[in-house]
Amino acid sequence: MSEALKDSTGADVHVELDEQGQSYVITVDGGEVAGHAYFLPGPEAETERIFYHTVVDGAFGGRGLSKVLVAQALADSREKSITVVPVCPLFVKKLNDTGDDYQAEGGRFRKATGADIDIVKRHAE
Repeated sequence: MSEALKDSTGADVHVELDEQGQSYVITVDGGEVAGHAYFLPGPEAETERIFYHTVVDGAFGGRGLSKVLVAQALADSREKSITVVPVCPLFVKKLNDTGDDYQAEGGRFRKATGADIDIVKRHAE
């Protein structure tokens, strides 16, 4: 995830994986954290991630940061052969719109099951 990224205004942004925090973090030029795409290990913990919540601080609204964040999380998951389990509506929409292309590029995803939703619910307790 070292490629140069830009938001919709042309400003530099950067996306990093925070393994300990179980999220992808997007920062704006200067290093300020603007948002997160949170995930949990799926039933196949080593090879699955359940993406359940994506948030971008309102102060950074209108810059397309959530789209950049979702796209980079998907790209990194594809590169690491991680199966994506979308629960977050942003991930669901992205994969509904571009899932065939994602799979053609080697990405893997599957629809969330009741067991996946239970993992997210237990985490929220």
